[in-house]
Amino acid sequence: MALTPVDPREIATIVTHLEMRERPKPAPIPPAPLRLVPWKMPDLAAYRALFRRVGEPWLWFSRLVMPDDQLAAILHDPLVEVYAVTDPRGVEVGLLELDFRSPSQCELAFFGLVPSLNGKGLGKWLMAQAKSLAWRKGVERFWVHTCTLDSPAALGFYIKSGFTPYGREIETFADPRLLGLLPPEAAPQIPMFGQPADA
Repeated sequence: MALTPVDPREIATIVTHLEMRERPKPAPIPPAPLRLVPWKMPDLAAYRALFRRVGEPWLWFSRLVMPDDQLAAILHDPLVEVYAVTDPRGVEVGLLELDFRSPSQCELAFFGLVPSLNGKGLGKWLMAQAKSLAWRKGVERFWVHTCTLDSPAALGFYIKSGFTPYGREIETFADPRLLGLLPPEAAPQIPMFGQPADA
């Protein structure tokens, strides 16, 4: 059994792909003090700000480095649905993104709440919303991927939600903290080797 060295300026993660091939039986959506608000043609800056607030603890950075025209092409595509989760004051505290661009499929592209809401059972409410929106006429597969950089509870949560793992990959990428895309203090549970480029 051999170990593969990783460049100290890179991060390695194990990506697990999961899918749901059958529409779940109807079930009530758990109560929550949150609302799901459709974001039609979301403003890129507002979207990235929420993306950062939700994903920074897990080193989400893909949408932060994507060129504006590419990001707009995704978010403004009629087959991509973006929702902001808002609290009772109307503050955006979560993100749900469903991608229907592949025929008969829906990808759970992004799913998460801000760190202060994690561990309070609100993910069950958001997943119930996601499944209700994803399974519509013509959809035969609902799928998602997660990785070892996500919350330690993420993989188990997806399995309990009805997804079945079907594949695994190893992904490496430059540490976004070293590139200055995320602050050095982001994701302290993931060791950072070296200093950011502007330090």
